Amino acid sequence: MTDITRDACLALDQADTLRHLRDLFELPSGAKPTIYLDGNSLGALPKATAAAVATVVRQEWGQDLIQSWNKAGWFKLPQQLGNQLAPLVGAGPGELVVTDTTSVNLYKVLCAAAELARQQQPSKRVLLSEASNFPTDLYIAQSVCKQYDLRLELADAQDMVGALTSDVAVLMLTHVNYRTGAMYDMTALTQAAHAVGALTVWDLAHSAGAVPVDLRAANADYAVGCGYKYLNGGPGAPAFVWANPRVVSATHQPLSGWWGHAQPFAFDAAYVPQVGIDQYLCGTQSMLAMAAMRCGLDVYEQAKAVGGMAAIRAKSLALTDLFMALCEARCTTFGLHNVTPIEHAKRGSQVSLAASTGGYAMMQALIARGVVGDFRAGAATGEADLLRFGFTPLYTRFVDVWDAVEHMVHMLQGQEWLRPEFNQAQAVT
Repeated sequence: MTDITRDACLALDQADTLRHLRDLFELPSGAKPTIYLDGNSLGALPKATAAAVATVVRQEWGQDLIQSWNKAGWFKLPQQLGNQLAPLVGAGPGELVVTDTTSVNLYKVLCAAAELARQQQPSKRVLLSEASNFPTDLYIAQSVCKQYDLRLELADAQDMVGALTSDVAVLMLTHVNYRTGAMYDMTALTQAAHAVGALTVWDLAHSAGAVPVDLRAANADYAVGCGYKYLNGGPGAPAFVWANPRVVSATHQPLSGWWGHAQPFAFDAAYVPQVGIDQYLCGTQSMLAMAAMRCGLDVYEQAKAVGGMAAIRAKSLALTDLFMALCEARCTTFGLHNVTPIEHAKRGSQVSLAASTGGYAMMQALIARGVVGDFRAGAATGEADLLRFGFTPLYTRFVDVWDAVEHMVHMLQGQEWLRPEFNQAQAVT
């Protein structure tokens, strides 16, 4: 791929069966084109979203007011969107709901898993996770461990199977690592966890909509994920939660809000949970956010006609293959090196480049050129600083990859990242 030309990338885009999906998104335009490679942090805006949210505001809320809970079907949106999302992660109908945030949903399923583990094998005292897991997952796990008298143990990704001892009650992992883009074999890790009597909790924040996931086939126990990355539901979009039917009603999640009640409009003072995944609902949902989330999921409905997740995954691998090859050929002499697995089965839909120095400023200089990725510091954990690039096949083109690397080379050759304005830290990196 290092011999590929820009014209060859344009030809790949012409042959791309997914290329028309890009037209469904409101991508930045102007005199200086933006190459958006940060869909692993915040997905792009579907063109349908503004009108859909406006309909909720002006008609459903503005005119129909409280009638819209019935007339517009607001009350059942968590289940309806859950059924729309379920096939993307290998869940069945009625097994997944769209609700709350990833952190809140993770708390729910970790508590349920800890309670179930305590019932089944009370001597198990360990909640196992990865040392470089996303911090909020570890923070939530620390809270749950205090409640259930568990001990949080962290292992390196390559040592995870060996860390699954007989003391492990729950294994909590993010399917695709937020820093490196490395992807676990969900089926193999779930089998290994079950072999020692542990339950599994999977965070699909960097997987859903980007790589094929089959929760049922993997026999996972619980899963959560967010809606604002590859699913393009908007900033702070509702998250989702799934529990395997064989465990979903074995224990109750701890946030016993009225939306999870078996008869919420009976207004009974005593809490009686719904049967199945609906018990994982808690409080009143944001209908504005739900409307935006539906628009993101609708794009995947259109993708079904051209191969769905299989086609999306194939393009993702081709895009990331190209990016890694071009960076290897043109950027390593400037102190950048790839930390994302080369092997297809072991990576998600992002590529991370480690910087020996100046990584934050390099990303700011790239953004000034119109190439938008993001930066993740590693000093706190002793890991390398990373420049992250997310590839969303729904709207990312092969020519975008070529042009992004071209900009990166010019930025590095000109040492643009040394300029003072690129070394001023902002609140969000």
